[in-house]
Amino acid sequence: MKKVKNTKIGKIGITEKGGFISELNFFEEGVSDRGSSPLLDEAFRQVDEYLAGKRRDFDLPLKPEGTEFQKRVWNALLRIEYGKTASYKDVAEMAGSPKGFRAVGGANRVNPIPLIIPCHRCIAADGSIGGFSSGLDMKRTLLAIESPDLLS
Repeated sequence: MKKVKNTKIGKIGITEKGGFISELNFFEEGVSDRGSSPLLDEAFRQVDEYLAGKRRDFDLPLKPEGTEFQKRVWNALLRIEYGKTASYKDVAEMAGSPKGFRAVGGANRVNPIPLIIPCHRCIAADGSIGGFSSGLDMKRTLLAIESPDLLS
């Protein structure tokens, strides 16, 4: 089941599968709702609170599909505090693969639940913003919501 909604940062689609959030997509143009559920309503309530600067942590059942390495990376990303960043190398170490910093970038690129699994908090070791599957403007927007001084 998928719900699509306009938010203050654009259209977002969230998918529920088997009682878990399995996907979040930005810019869901041309996609219509395929129903709703209490979980999807709650997910959008929490996303709206986050975007308004009123929520720091999400409390939702998540079930991203990926390889074991990708899941370790996504779990590591969940440990990066709101308003903070970590380098790809830091995340690789947190995921138990200290030399896997390039693979962390690949796992971030296919993160099926961005925003909630905060891959936007992962930056390059030199402090530059790095990449983001939904574009650097979206990454900057999300980082600015969490900490306006983060990008200065």
